[in-house]
Amino acid sequence: MKYLAPCLALALLATPAMAQSVGEKTGINSTLGIAPRTEDFVKQVAISDMFEIQSSQLAQERGDAADKSFAATMIKDHGKTTGELKSMVSEGDLKMALPTELDSTHQAKIDKLKSLKGGDFSARYQLDQVSGHKDAVSLFERYAKGGDNPKLKEWADKTLPTLRHHLEMAQGLASGKTVGKN
Repeated sequence: MKYLAPCLALALLATPAMAQSVGEKTGINSTLGIAPRTEDFVKQVAISDMFEIQSSQLAQERGDAADKSFAATMIKDHGKTTGELKSMVSEGDLKMALPTELDSTHQAKIDKLKSLKGGDFSARYQLDQVSGHKDAVSLFERYAKGGDNPKLKEWADKTLPTLRHHLEMAQGLASGKTVGKN
């Protein structure tokens, strides 16, 4: 009986037909530093970019001056990475379709942001930005080190400095420090 749970977990992790691997979905891969499958990486990047853009568009409407400045950078930079990812798919470097809408977790975060105003909005937006960029840095680091698509690995590695800078900016924003555009 004590071996049943680990065996079941391994069986689930090995199931390739899932939309997103259990290891990525549960955070086990991140905790263990395991590179995501290419399909998981692409899906998560696309959803993360959509979330960054949509939440930052809301911040430009509802946020304070610091939120709006940060949000402008997020919209520009994540629009760029979205374009680069779409280009790799359209050029045939990646044989998969990009998601066209947020997953339920990210949609719930957008819905929550839509329900907030003023300081409550800013606090949630800033928290989401720190959390999202920590996740993105981990995702890109793991893929850059161990991904199986050479062109995508190179892109992940090239994109990492910008994401790390975004994380620093988000942490500064959340701590009340002035956030620069670069």
